[in-house]
Amino acid sequence: MNTKCVAVCLALSAWGPALLAQQGAAPPPGQGGALTLEAAIDEAVSSNLQLAAEKRNIAVAQTQEITARLRPNPVLTVSGQTLNLLGAQFNPNTPLGPNQANVHTDLPIERGGKRQSRMAYAAAELEAAGLGVRELTRRVVFAVESAYVDVQLAKADLALAQQNLAYLQNVVEVNQARLRSGDLAQVELERSQIAALQYATAVDEARLQLEQSKTQLRLLLGRPPGAPIDVDDRFRSDPLSVSEPEVARLAFDRRPDLLLDQQAKVRSQADLRLQLANGKVDYSIGAEYTHQRAWGIGGSSVGLYFSMPLPLFNRNQGEIARAEQEIALAGARVTAANAEVAAEVEKAYREYEVSRALLANVENNMLAKARAVRETTEYSYRRGEATLVEFLDAQRAFNDTMQAYNAARAGYARSLYQIDSVSGATPGSH
Repeated sequence: MNTKCVAVCLALSAWGPALLAQQGAAPPPGQGGALTLEAAIDEAVSSNLQLAAEKRNIAVAQTQEITARLRPNPVLTVSGQTLNLLGAQFNPNTPLGPNQANVHTDLPIERGGKRQSRMAYAAAELEAAGLGVRELTRRVVFAVESAYVDVQLAKADLALAQQNLAYLQNVVEVNQARLRSGDLAQVELERSQIAALQYATAVDEARLQLEQSKTQLRLLLGRPPGAPIDVDDRFRSDPLSVSEPEVARLAFDRRPDLLLDQQAKVRSQADLRLQLANGKVDYSIGAEYTHQRAWGIGGSSVGLYFSMPLPLFNRNQGEIARAEQEIALAGARVTAANAEVAAEVEKAYREYEVSRALLANVENNMLAKARAVRETTEYSYRRGEATLVEFLDAQRAFNDTMQAYNAARAGYARSLYQIDSVSGATPGSH
């Protein structure tokens, strides 16, 4: 009995400090060199590959503004007629000649405000491109926040699994010594060895999950595969200071995707004005200088021209009808987007409330009860009143509770970031 108690005490004393570190309400801060969330977001905004590609749309829209401001070019025509290139004899007795040279210019005159309409449409396109970048930035920021939390959770789970493994390995070593001294049955040792193997597998799985989480975070940050990366261990835990109606109001005021749908309607209206302007015929005025010369005698003349197409068939009816339908389509999308944003706000707020309640329940009820059961079983095991299996079951229940605690902290942090995202807020503004 004494040998058994000594062995158990040695095992528990080796593992106890690690358990106490896991029981605290707040995990220890990240080690030096750990990437903060703010730094990760800044890095993603500047280096994310998808965001860098999306920003090119702004440059494209700016070039479209340049094109929209341009006026039609005048047309210069130079021609020569009745030229004596084939050996014809120009004289008063022939109907040919005289040699004639023409210089003709035409100047298109746009009507219906085409240039102003083009510029307005290009400005609407540029505004839409900027909103597109803002919307993708919002999505990338939330993706970074989620990936950051995933790495934090994976680190916490790996640390817990490693502590479990270290404890079981210590128990196995003690039980081996007890077996050699004849104080333990072979089956008891094998049970502890199986438990250690299970925790070794759990460590491998937790390490794989951590690497996969880091891979996703690297991708979002624009870092190359395999680049070293670490995060702060502390989960976000600040309370939410805004109500659900306030979150909804903020979302409708500043969500980039909602503003983008509204801007699409503005762009469609600008397109309709442009197509109406394109339906107006343009004028063309011209001037021509003509010089004729034959038999040593020459003369010059000037002509003026005016031309316009007759809008008998094509008055741009199809494009006008298309633009009108796109306005209706954009309006329908705005209505649908409003409903979707309202649903997202409600869903995010419900997730926040559930995550907050779950975390409070684990902290206030489950941790204390799991700890009490573990301590009671430990005491019984020391006295020989509980088997190793019973003690391991109690310890496993405590570890499961710790995993649930880690998941609850991660879920609560993720729900706060989700509220930020659905409201269009900057990170941490709540």
